[in-house]
Amino acid sequence: MEGAHVAFDEFKKLDMRVGTVVSVEHVKRTERLYKIQVDLGELGVRQTVSSLVGYYTPEELKGKKIIYLVNLKPAKFSGEMSEGMLLAAEKAEKLALLCVDKEIENGARVT
Repeated sequence: MEGAHVAFDEFKKLDMRVGTVVSVEHVKRTERLYKIQVDLGELGVRQTVSSLVGYYTPEELKGKKIIYLVNLKPAKFSGEMSEGMLLAAEKAEKLALLCVDKEIENGARVT
């Protein structure tokens, strides 16, 4: 959406943190959903449901240090609670999770 602008005050409302994926399970009765547990340091472990099947295996996700949106309104998907969102870049048929490039503690705020 080229040309759309967001005020800095609006951007600051997004609470994005560094987290480590600690477990990944396929959501029963679905084809594309994983239930993912993410360690966010002092914020604890949060669960998200994400359609990453086909892009990543559970083994590729486990241990990955990712960027997590913690203040997204919780929602249920296929009976599983999702408490946030893993951030990713997507174009055409490709998807790549946003990850950190240096070691930093879980829970670190993304600014």
